[in-house]
Amino acid sequence: MELNPQQFTARLIASRYLPREDSAVRKLLVDLGFRQEVEANLAACGLRLLDHPFAAYIAVALLRETEGAVFDDGEQWQASNIALPKDAVALLVVLWALIILPKRERQLGREVEDGQGDMFGNIVKAVGDDVSRGIAESVLLEDFGKLFGGKGRISINLGVLSRLGLIERKNKVICEGPLLDLVFDYAEMAPRIIHGAMGDLIRAQNGIAPLQENDENEEMNDDETQQEDDLLEGNQDV
Repeated sequence: MELNPQQFTARLIASRYLPREDSAVRKLLVDLGFRQEVEANLAACGLRLLDHPFAAYIAVALLRETEGAVFDDGEQWQASNIALPKDAVALLVVLWALIILPKRERQLGREVEDGQGDMFGNIVKAVGDDVSRGIAESVLLEDFGKLFGGKGRISINLGVLSRLGLIERKNKVICEGPLLDLVFDYAEMAPRIIHGAMGDLIRAQNGIAPLQENDENEEMNDDETQQEDDLLEGNQDV
């Protein structure tokens, strides 16, 4: 059955995410008029479309101007809108850095290797299963166990993240779930991780020397620092 924009919007909100190969999603990606109507429907609810060309799914998130109505309870700014405790949000950030950042590197490298003669073909190749690689749970525990409360606490949080569609656990390997590639704004988050303390921590785990930050990075103003704290607390939502 072919869906009209209102029906598709309802389906997307109810499902939370949909795969790019879905016939209605394909229409959304190529039919400008259909997409504009869907985006208008979402905006009327205070939502926006999440769509990254290298992500295998699309999803919805809050508009910036509606975040306060959801996250601000009058006393403090909530870490997430899905009842994640802060240690689970921190674990999510680490998993995003360990899985999505290397994946994006491989995707961009593959696109360059394939050239630019077949734009849609390259994108299809770049979102294939082989570009996304998981992290063994034993490695996560060895490298970050003490930081996240040990095996028991990490196991509980991994279960929560799995149920929410953020990760998948396959034979004791943590793989990306449908929402992991969309949960943070890559353009905003990646530089802060790569050039920040977490980047040094991840590089140290791999025996790589930390980056030397330049004067510009050292002079990050208070607004940028607060924005980084908000991101690490999980204020990007899906």
